[in-house]
Amino acid sequence: MVLQASLKNCLQLSCILRTPKAGFRSTTSGSLIIQSTSNDVYQNLAVEDWIHDHMNLENRQVLFLWRNSPAVVIGRHQNPWQECNLRLLRQKNIKLARRRSGGGTVYHDLGNINLTFFTSRKKYERMENLKLVVKALKALRPQLDVHVTDRYDILLDRHYKISGTAAKLGRTTAYHHCTLLCNADKFVLSSVLKSPYKGIKSNATPSVPAAVKNLFEEDPSLTCELLLDAIAEEYATHHQTDHRITLINPADETVLPGINNKTKELQTWEWVYGKTPKFSVSTCFNMVYKDSVLDVKVDMDVKHGRIEVCNIDLPEQCLPPALCSELVKSITGSKFCPNETTMLAATLLRVCPQDDELQSRWNLLCENMIMLM
Repeated sequence: MVLQASLKNCLQLSCILRTPKAGFRSTTSGSLIIQSTSNDVYQNLAVEDWIHDHMNLENRQVLFLWRNSPAVVIGRHQNPWQECNLRLLRQKNIKLARRRSGGGTVYHDLGNINLTFFTSRKKYERMENLKLVVKALKALRPQLDVHVTDRYDILLDRHYKISGTAAKLGRTTAYHHCTLLCNADKFVLSSVLKSPYKGIKSNATPSVPAAVKNLFEEDPSLTCELLLDAIAEEYATHHQTDHRITLINPADETVLPGINNKTKELQTWEWVYGKTPKFSVSTCFNMVYKDSVLDVKVDMDVKHGRIEVCNIDLPEQCLPPALCSELVKSITGSKFCPNETTMLAATLLRVCPQDDELQSRWNLLCENMIMLM
């Protein structure tokens, strides 16, 4: 497979992809294989959105190949507090992204391959796409025991999940994307995809846990580059197109007009967290202070990522009721977010009575509230 990144190739790609304001009217046909030069999850998801929104796929199929630096990607209708360990993501500086397709949560790093198959809606067929991936793996290593399930997963050795799948179906255009585990960090994967948050009730789409395995574990000679090359070649053969991968820069506005605005939108708090379906939190925690153990009950309703209703039930000897009421009043309407709650708590602390013991209990309550987020 030839990786082509010359100026001539970029100009050709620009002619294929560019869309006038009146709408995309490309007369090109056939199949195209493109690969992102970026490892940024937001840029790569933005390319998916751009192609889906702008490219004429009536007589064309596109395979988009991409890899990300460490990131957790949730489905369009999922709750990040239910799906992953947000505290650990912040500690490890792992990005959180929400894609526009449905499905479950996945962990990405450079040991994971992402494949997006674009077609017109009437030609959409994800089972055929997954069979193509399996065929490419078999051609590369015939001894591999891989097959597609009815849930559109790819299993290794009839048990281990190596590929999950999701899709977006538009009015005329559709895409199906899937992952492929080559040599991802399974320890980080299992750690970040384990939610520590308690008492959450939601109608958000839940992920289905599964045992996973890297293809590298089965055959240490396999690399992401080998896998990408084999899949691209199988795709080209299947669609009778040129065996070339065209490199694309997801920040290039000359090729993808408006792409940077799409990238920025995917990074906003309003998209990543604010699009979470309405949920409630009902939980209890113990505040240990000196020789006392104080029981605290918290109930919250969260809508669009903001605290809509909040009730904190705690013993009167813990904090003056008026002070607790100020906390409830302050965080109602605020983001369900540790940073915002920390700032609000610090502001209220400045008007708290100058009593060391009282302020210690106040800090302890706020720390426990923040731990819920």
